[in-house]
Amino acid sequence: MKTRFSSYDIICGVAELQRLIGLRVNQIYDIDNKTYLFRLHGGGASEKVTLLIESGTRFHTTSFEWPKNMAPSGFCMKFRKHLKNKRLEHINQLAADRIVDFQFGSGEAAYHVFLELYDRGNVILTDYEKTILYILRPHTEGESIKFAVREKYPVDRAKIGNSELMESKMREIIENSKEGDSLKRILMPILDCGPAVIEHVLIEHGLENHFIKGSVVQKQGEAESSKKQSKQKNRKSSEVNPCDIKFFDLAADLPTLMLAFKSVHDLMTIGRNGRSKGFIIQVKEEKPTKSENTEHFYRNIEFHPYLFSQYKELPFKEYETFMEAVDEFFSSQESQKIDIKTLQQEREALKKLSNVKKDHTKRLEELNKVQEDDKKKAELITSNQSLVDKAILAIQSAIASQLSWPDIQELVKEAQANGDIVASSIKQLKLEINHISLLLSDPYKNENENDNDSDNDSVIVDIDLALSAWANARRYYDLKRSAALKEKKTIDASQKALKSAERKTQQTLKEVRTISNIAKARKIFWFEKFFWFISSENYLVIGGRDAQQNELIVKRYMRPKDIYVHADIQGASSVIIRNTTGEEIPPKTLLEAGTMAISYSVAWDAKVVTNSYWVYSHQVSKTAPTGEYLGTGSFMIRGKKNFLPSCHLIMGLSLLFKLEDSFLQRHAGERKIRTTEDTINPDNIEQPEISSTDLNEINEAFESINEYGTNSFPNTEVKIEHDTGRITVKTDLLEETIETDAVNRQSQDIINDEDTVIIKPAPSRKKNQSTKKRRECKERSEKKNIEMFHVASPETETNSSKVKRGQKGKLKKMKLKYRDQDDEERKIRMMILNSSGKDKPIANTESQVEKRSSLPKTTPVEALENILSKNQVENEDIDDNPIAVDTDLLDGLTGVPFDDDELLFAIPVVAPYQALQQYK
Repeated sequence: MKTRFSSYDIICGVAELQRLIGLRVNQIYDIDNKTYLFRLHGGGASEKVTLLIESGTRFHTTSFEWPKNMAPSGFCMKFRKHLKNKRLEHINQLAADRIVDFQFGSGEAAYHVFLELYDRGNVILTDYEKTILYILRPHTEGESIKFAVREKYPVDRAKIGNSELMESKMREIIENSKEGDSLKRILMPILDCGPAVIEHVLIEHGLENHFIKGSVVQKQGEAESSKKQSKQKNRKSSEVNPCDIKFFDLAADLPTLMLAFKSVHDLMTIGRNGRSKGFIIQVKEEKPTKSENTEHFYRNIEFHPYLFSQYKELPFKEYETFMEAVDEFFSSQESQKIDIKTLQQEREALKKLSNVKKDHTKRLEELNKVQEDDKKKAELITSNQSLVDKAILAIQSAIASQLSWPDIQELVKEAQANGDIVASSIKQLKLEINHISLLLSDPYKNENENDNDSDNDSVIVDIDLALSAWANARRYYDLKRSAALKEKKTIDASQKALKSAERKTQQTLKEVRTISNIAKARKIFWFEKFFWFISSENYLVIGGRDAQQNELIVKRYMRPKDIYVHADIQGASSVIIRNTTGEEIPPKTLLEAGTMAISYSVAWDAKVVTNSYWVYSHQVSKTAPTGEYLGTGSFMIRGKKNFLPSCHLIMGLSLLFKLEDSFLQRHAGERKIRTTEDTINPDNIEQPEISSTDLNEINEAFESINEYGTNSFPNTEVKIEHDTGRITVKTDLLEETIETDAVNRQSQDIINDEDTVIIKPAPSRKKNQSTKKRRECKERSEKKNIEMFHVASPETETNSSKVKRGQKGKLKKMKLKYRDQDDEERKIRMMILNSSGKDKPIANTESQVEKRSSLPKTTPVEALENILSKNQVENEDIDDNPIAVDTDLLDGLTGVPFDDDELLFAIPVVAPYQALQQYK
């Protein structure tokens, strides 16, 4: 399996990366101690590019999200110190060696990063004079060359390639080579293009498997003597079939070899043009399954910038660029390791399952055989009942006569020699366990059968001398029944064992497959860093997450035709409706944006429904009134505010799917503006017929209602005096029209007075969360102190600090009376008591204090925080520039995909529920 770049890969890679020249270094990360990521970006709205370099292995651009170290290493910090914001000026290969030089900056501010891709590899950072500032792997080569900090990097030691190889020189090289060497091994140190290119041109010109004249046996003997060289350089040639071996003819094959050299130079020219495609060579491997159908998967083994002849018969994947193929190859290595590990786990699990099944099958077969044998022995005892009883009686009588066991054995042998039938059936005496073995056969079988068959049917049966023939038969039947019971239990246990084994197998496979994999990073849309959703009428609505984002949205993303929406409560999010059509925003979209503005405010936590309003973009400004100051996230609203109706605080979570371009037409008009013509068809509405008599009755009813309404319902005023508790009712018989006109004029004046409103941002949530409990306790204690102060000090004597005589009892009674009253109820009652207008001068003084506090009184620390917050807003990513949200971008996202749609990726979205009702 190929694991690092060859010389030809370096040529193609350097040529392809020339497009990165001119980009600046945005940030540098390290994946491990050998692998580093360079985030590059250009000026304007150009796309970002990530360059990955690994010491001794590879360099390529990547579109995958690689796992980065939590804290940067020392080498990474050196890179950031010297290379950040530097422009990439040059990418070169040092001569024909496997060393790549990345130059950042120019002149005396230039820095070089040398990437060595041979041996154990190395990464060296130098200044413009090639003095080493930092090195990944310090070492020495010989006595003169040192690779260490403050040493000069030896650029001149790079290998110089052979530009032109003359025929006479090639003839001399072949003549001086050893007998039995392969032609490919001879050309490797001569041509600086890698083994794949040499093998390709030799196959193209019919020179594969060619050896210098000499015995192959001699070559193999030399290879065995030098094992290291044969394993590395001559591994493939040792595997060559002896039938395919050909010998190189210097006179006939040398011109063909020179043509092969020309093909090598042509391939090198193609690689230097930077137009090479990428190819990943694969191997088809079988996947073990439980069913008979075999499944296969493809494992990547090599990557190349050209489809060489030796790989044309193997499966491969083609890519547009070589860098894309390399990125896919290395990023999929981890997943392929997981696949191989999964295969091994599957094989082991299936092997365990098969072993369990075999064991249970074998045990069942043994139990069945035991049952058959016991049944057969019982039947033979039953059919030979008289013979068995005689044998038992004979042995028992011998034992009763007090004969020794050897004497009984001799007695049985003598009887067998005399031809006694009972003695002939006795095969063995087991007197130590009180048993004898009898050879029994079925006496009712056909007597015409051969003696051999009868011998085969005879069975040796153990007989217990303490039991009769019938009792022995019953004993064997009992054994047969116990074996049958064991078989049943074994079958039940085997099913449970197989299920548990399968469960364990599935669990192990699941654990193997849940190992994390490198995921390909999708393009992040610019509006995803804000609160956002797409309205039901295809308008993009965005809102700020904090004061900095509120400032950014209004300053950078709000356009002249856009609508600004805000909740009528302090600390709400600034919401903008992006108007791409230039027409008026429909009411449904305005209502959804208002729901979003209220939901992302303190009203959500307090579970309070408040109103929201919208204004045009030209009504929002950062210009503060004279003598006042607007902080970050604060704006001035001038002119009329258009209030929206109250709405439910219901938000929903769903997914938007990115469609492939060819499937956009199928989803056209999904989020179009709904008009009355779409919902109501006037032709289908049946209008009721109204006769003239009905009209007269209706008119008379209206006249009676108007007369009754104007005369019978005068204005009534109910006045409640909070001090004494007295209620007075006053009836006003004036005409209602005069009063309503006055009210209308008053409301119109109020509307006209709403010329300027200051929107203040909410305090930082992090600070609120960190000191929430402390502030709540402090506020409660302050409220209690204020209430106790108001209760303890009457209005008549505010200056006296002593409690008067008789007030202690009143205070105790009030505490008992209001002990069940919570803070919220007490606050509401105090607001009602203060509504009579006695504290107006206090309110004026408070407003004056607020105006004074609104002036910029900042300490040096707060001024530094303001500067940092402004820099945070200004130093956004380059792709945060305002991007025109055209309808094509929004039409490419759908919440209702069809079954046969091609979906590229999914985006989670949180939006008002009425905007998500049509989503899946």
